[in-house]
Amino acid sequence: MAYIDEARDEATEDGCVFCDLLARPDEDVFILKRTANAFVIMNLFPYNPGHMLISPLRHVGEFPELTQEELAETGRLMQESMEVLKAHMAPDGFNIGMNLGRVAGAGVLGHAHYHVVPRWSGDANFMPVTGETRVMPEDVATTYRKLLPLFPSD
Repeated sequence: MAYIDEARDEATEDGCVFCDLLARPDEDVFILKRTANAFVIMNLFPYNPGHMLISPLRHVGEFPELTQEELAETGRLMQESMEVLKAHMAPDGFNIGMNLGRVAGAGVLGHAHYHVVPRWSGDANFMPVTGETRVMPEDVATTYRKLLPLFPSD
């Protein structure tokens, strides 16, 4: 809930968290790759290790407003991200999707983005339910350092 409350607070402030991150050096904010129209970044509040976000560079919040180029590039980056995760982390599956609108769970309003979440058999356990805690075997910075060399520049 702390993450959700924080995201709600950020959404009501001027500016955009993604646009702010894009203005900083990639290594400071865990951006794995930028292309002409899109980028891949590690989720700082992951559901699982390796949880990535893929978004257009342009500040656009509504999925129907994405250009064909943005759709193509985010799709290609999604494929590349899945291949990198398969090669490095060997997940058993993936959850991929977008949360559009606050009622759908969007923590960042105004800048559309996909979630790519690697999943393993047995990765969901009692901790989130009974302990209000997620168990993360590796911190985001460590995962970022391991995955970054696997994303070649275009």
